[in-house]
Amino acid sequence: MSLVLLARLNGLKQRTEPGKAVAGVSTEGSSIKCTLQGTPRLPAFSKDGDFIIGGVSSIHYQLYTVIYNYSTKPEPPRCTGSFNARGLRFFRTMIFAIDQINNSTELLPGIKLGYQIYDSCVSVPVSVHVAFQLLNGQDPVFYKDSNCSQSGVVMAAVGDSGSTPSISMSRIMGPFNIPLVSHFATCACLSDKQQFPTFFRTIPSDQFQADALAKLVKHFGWTWIGAIHSDSDYGNNGMASFLEAALREGICVEYTESFFRTNPLSKIQRVADVIRRSTAMVVVAFTASGDMKVLLEELAREPSPPRQWIGSESWVTDPLLMSFSFCAGAIGVAIQQSVIPGLRDFLLDLSPSEVAASPLLTEFWEDAFNCSLRTTVDPPKRECDGTEDIKTLKSPYTETSQLRISNMIYKAVYAIAHAIHNAVCQKENGTIQCDKHIRLEPKQVFIELKKVNFSKNGYHVSFDANGDPVAFYELVNWQKSESGVIKLVTVGYYDASLPNSKEFHINKELTWVKGRTEVPVSVCSESCPPGTHKVLQKGKPICCYDCVPCPEGEISNMTDSPDCFPCSREFWHNAKKDACFPKPIEFLSYEEVLSVFLAAFSVSGACLAIITAAIFFYYRTTPIVRANNSELSFLLLFSLTLCFLCSLTFIGAPSEWSCMLRHTAFGITFVLCISCVLGKTVVVLMAFKATLPGNNVMKWFGPPQQRMTVVSLTFFQVLICTVWLVFSPPFPIKNLASYNEKIILECSLGSAVGFWAVLSYIGLLAIFCFVLAVLARKLPDKFNEAKLITFSMLIFCAVWITFIPAYVSSPGKYTVAVEIFAILASSFGLILCIFAPKCFIILFQPEKNTKKYLMTKN
Repeated sequence: MSLVLLARLNGLKQRTEPGKAVAGVSTEGSSIKCTLQGTPRLPAFSKDGDFIIGGVSSIHYQLYTVIYNYSTKPEPPRCTGSFNARGLRFFRTMIFAIDQINNSTELLPGIKLGYQIYDSCVSVPVSVHVAFQLLNGQDPVFYKDSNCSQSGVVMAAVGDSGSTPSISMSRIMGPFNIPLVSHFATCACLSDKQQFPTFFRTIPSDQFQADALAKLVKHFGWTWIGAIHSDSDYGNNGMASFLEAALREGICVEYTESFFRTNPLSKIQRVADVIRRSTAMVVVAFTASGDMKVLLEELAREPSPPRQWIGSESWVTDPLLMSFSFCAGAIGVAIQQSVIPGLRDFLLDLSPSEVAASPLLTEFWEDAFNCSLRTTVDPPKRECDGTEDIKTLKSPYTETSQLRISNMIYKAVYAIAHAIHNAVCQKENGTIQCDKHIRLEPKQVFIELKKVNFSKNGYHVSFDANGDPVAFYELVNWQKSESGVIKLVTVGYYDASLPNSKEFHINKELTWVKGRTEVPVSVCSESCPPGTHKVLQKGKPICCYDCVPCPEGEISNMTDSPDCFPCSREFWHNAKKDACFPKPIEFLSYEEVLSVFLAAFSVSGACLAIITAAIFFYYRTTPIVRANNSELSFLLLFSLTLCFLCSLTFIGAPSEWSCMLRHTAFGITFVLCISCVLGKTVVVLMAFKATLPGNNVMKWFGPPQQRMTVVSLTFFQVLICTVWLVFSPPFPIKNLASYNEKIILECSLGSAVGFWAVLSYIGLLAIFCFVLAVLARKLPDKFNEAKLITFSMLIFCAVWITFIPAYVSSPGKYTVAVEIFAILASSFGLILCIFAPKCFIILFQPEKNTKKYLMTKN
């Protein structure tokens, strides 16, 4: 570090004691002699002026390596390597802007700005040396009355073109309140005003760029990507911001690789191999242009993998990289295009004498035309003969159709000029008066720079509290023309000031990798269709998952659903499980074939009972009818008719009245039926007892007693049903438990005790009747009705015994069908067993329907 800088850093405001000196500072009277320690760095371009503006950018990408032997004085670091014509355009744009300002009558009139512009070759050592140079000046010896702090001080500096060099320069220049306005340093870390209080930039911060890239990836549906970045402050901080934004957008990164252009070739090859082996189709590259060039050169050595490149603004607009044809289709964010009137004419206005006077312009000229202006060149080249015409040259230097970073430099120079103008100029009587002899401190420029707010060529310039501008990016696409040349095409824009979901605007067709017109797919797992949900694969990122069908009763109605949600109780999913529909309501309706058959049998049974009653009525005077208690027979046929018809109440949609009617009608009619059968059985037994000598039992079982028995037994069932209906009657319900996919409309029993009490009473009477019939089955009569009653009760009991498990286990509407079947089966059993043999004799064997035949003993 030079003595001048040491003196200023230590704040030498006090005079040293007479006769003493401090390492290169001698005192003579009241003056201080300051001696510059070390070799001054010569600027690439310089010009004297009233106020000096520094400039730092990169034209070369490599640093000349010096091996120190500690025997000679070390040389200052210097740049070497290939020549970047685009960087030269940046230098010349700064000179053009300063010349414009010097010729302006409105901005700094009467004041000439000077400049000192240096090539930093994107190297921290060179940038640090340049920062010291801008602070110290080039004079080897100078005197000041008070201190050494003001010699050669620039008011502000434009630069550097990289984030890491800008960080180093800002840390050196910040303590002296010298503003540094960068045109290309985008690291979000530079927005920290605690560390970099005097740093400004005209290019947006990488935080905005990272958000834009993440939203761009999300916009095209890519969830599985690779990521590479420069191993520098620009790349590391930018990629960190991008990964955070990608995580918020649900994007997974298969790999993240960092590298630097000076890394060993093996490191670059390893990064290239990772890209080749990866499954991610999309690669996001947050790299500097020089680093990207090295990687693309390595990828081009073998058949390059088809990858969709997503680029940061640092490299995606670099025309030198567009020679890599396998990158055609790349998209990225870029600084807004601009027009700078007069710049192209200025760039092309290079005289031979001007070129020969500048080593940098000489190098450019020789590189552009492949000739030599110098006598000794290694390797030898042909001499330039004066026929070289820069106006016909196709080079990044002359390419001004898409000025982007050049405009950032242009705006930075004008921002500094406006700050100086506000510090040294005043408007008096409508005339702007500027004092070029004022002792202007860099701190004043720094204060005024924070306030600048102007527009130039239609582009607004201002800084927020962090020294950042408003973020606005163009979306650019590398499109291959018919001639095979890749051109940069603006296809939309990204405006960070707009609300979410409205920042992007794409207004042109894009081309993709390998010239495709459809958007490439880059996912770890295919999207899960509606009806399925994502289940993460163990040990893999969240973008890698399996699509599992939704469980029964649940749906997902969107793509890539993280979970399924259940349908409401009265709804069920469709076959695809992507929508809920009302469950079909099921009951035993008259429209079903089963119901039609049951109803037909029910009506047929009722008709059979009526026909039998008609036959018995017609032949009521015959011995068979009279011998079998005709009154109970007619009452039994009436009850059987009701039993057949009550089954019809079980068919159709349940209602409150039908639910109460079906069970009570069934219970009462069957008790009436069994009571009649029981009465007939008792009459048979008592009739046999009455034939014994001295037995007068029949007087207690005459017709009045028979009627009373039937009424009493039936009344008790009526009483049970009444209590049931009063306290807990049956009612219609929607059964949602038996089936998931449908609703069973059925009658709830209300009180299960009431229902089983009704059935138990019927069963009790049937068993009692069956026992009596068994006892009377072998009585020595010619026509013993007890045998017929025994068979009928046997069928009745068998039907209802099997009914109970069938009723309990039958689902839905089949429960009702089982109950109807039991009613019809038992009713048919009674009518066929008791009345069919009698009707057969009455109709087809009338010779047996005589008193003589019935009285004949076997």
